[in-house]
Amino acid sequence: MSENLRKLKAILREMFQLDQADLDFGIYRIMNQKRDEIEQFLDRDLLPQVKTAFAHYEGDDQSSVREEMERLRKTLEDAGVVAETSPKYQALQARLTRSVDVSALENEVFSQLTNFFRRYYQEGDFLSLRRYKAGVYAIPYEGEEVKLHWANADQYYIKSSENFRDYTFKLPSGRRAHFKLVDASTEQNNKKEQAGKERRFVLCAETPLVEDEGELFIRFEYRVDEDGAKQASLNEAAVQAILAVIPPPLTGGGQGVGEVGRSDEVGITPTPTLPRQGGGSFSCDWKRELSTLAPTAKNLRRTVLEKHLTDYTAKYSFDYFIHKDLGGFLRRELDFFIKNEVLFIDDLDADHIKATISKVKVIKEIGHKIIAFLEQLENFQKKLWLKKKFVVETGYCCTLDKVPEELYPAIIANQAQVEEWQRLFAIQDIEGDLHTPGYSDPLTIEFLKANPFLVLDTVFFDEEFTDKLLASFDNLDHYCPVNS
Repeated sequence: MSENLRKLKAILREMFQLDQADLDFGIYRIMNQKRDEIEQFLDRDLLPQVKTAFAHYEGDDQSSVREEMERLRKTLEDAGVVAETSPKYQALQARLTRSVDVSALENEVFSQLTNFFRRYYQEGDFLSLRRYKAGVYAIPYEGEEVKLHWANADQYYIKSSENFRDYTFKLPSGRRAHFKLVDASTEQNNKKEQAGKERRFVLCAETPLVEDEGELFIRFEYRVDEDGAKQASLNEAAVQAILAVIPPPLTGGGQGVGEVGRSDEVGITPTPTLPRQGGGSFSCDWKRELSTLAPTAKNLRRTVLEKHLTDYTAKYSFDYFIHKDLGGFLRRELDFFIKNEVLFIDDLDADHIKATISKVKVIKEIGHKIIAFLEQLENFQKKLWLKKKFVVETGYCCTLDKVPEELYPAIIANQAQVEEWQRLFAIQDIEGDLHTPGYSDPLTIEFLKANPFLVLDTVFFDEEFTDKLLASFDNLDHYCPVNS
């Protein structure tokens, strides 16, 4: 395997996240289903397809011409003839200048594809980095007077840590264990974290383990790690600490809370004492359960605990973008890349124009096949993201001038709605005059009529009231926007 082909396979494996085969949630399950197809393309189909594209040059391959020239030179020298004076040798030299180095063409295809995908792919996302010249990027421009552009303009930003959930998994015996988040802080307003200030899942220093009703709870915090450790390192330390502090199973029904040995080598200090059911020991051998092997091809010693901890931390650590049209974007960028960085005027001479055009066609053909794989995965993610969410509760808001007057007595009697108006609109400060009624307790129907733009929220009313209100509208979307 050539070095350029190896580099191309490396970047493609990273793009398809084939190194995350042990993750089994969300989009990774879909990737795992496509894994065999992608692996076959990379390992079996990619190189033969490139070779087939250049097969018609095999007769004029420079390597075969050089071999023939070397054989002729040896024959002529044995006969005492200077090779360069032989007409046949001179003809081969002329043929060499017109021939094509197929191996060089193949390597250039692999190199150019590597450069293209490496440029646009960064840490799991595809960015618009159309290079106009060294150090300068071009942006899409359609003649506007002012153009506002950002690298992720055509993408949805998915912040995975906004809604944390506890993680539950079953052990080989059928018992359940839980990763429980007891403290967490996140960036507000959908902002990305600053470099060096990334939050990590860190095992609680105090009371990391709790057993309750025969189930084990492993407690974590989500915070900035003072030492700036990577999540993988923290996971490894957490696995060692958890297995080190688990006490033996309950054998004699002892009373009280027992002490637990230290684990200074993984930085868990001071060693906590563990509250648990059944006295000084846990009710089962949790250490043996969590230490059960769940190996992968890369990690034959991986335990059940390590597997699920990796899934748990990865699930809420991978903020990412979903492109709205990844296939169209990459195909356009590949065309620009070929025209700007692959196809040079100097290469279009009479001897090499066919080879240059063939190289461009192969780059485009192989590039489009790779893009098709990426597009399938991205479109599936987009479909999930845009899927309409299941609504479990719906409320409506409308102003009082849209509410039938026969419902006013029920509104006056609803103390929760009145308190909401007091909090939002300070209706208690409204003073009356000779023509307009002021605030009173309880409210009057005249007060509601005098303030027709107070907003009523059906969340404070029962289903019967809401049905009567909605039935009075001939165009619900126009009169009563959804509030939930």
